[in-house]
Amino acid sequence: MVKVTYIHADGREVTVEGRIGASVMETARANGIDGIVGECGGAMACATCHCYVDADWQAATGPRNDGEDLMLDCTAAELRDTSRLSCQIRLTPALDGLRVELPAEQH
Repeated sequence: MVKVTYIHADGREVTVEGRIGASVMETARANGIDGIVGECGGAMACATCHCYVDADWQAATGPRNDGEDLMLDCTAAELRDTSRLSCQIRLTPALDGLRVELPAEQH
């Protein structure tokens, strides 16, 4: 199991455990984290799982892929250098302690 901390737009932090191989989006949904909708279920066909990866974790999560860049252009919230689709970040032991910030809105 890997711990992931979700930081809500109001500053509230919630830390949950996710299984290796699950996405950050799947982990949020399985643990009732509001702020990640994931309307497409992880098919990279929407941007409702947009998150901001903590700068200290950006290298560990890897770069965005081309399809992710296209979908992030559709986000409702501000696009940042640390923006990612949480469905595209798979949990590994190296991501234990990952911190992601959730935008104020997803739609």
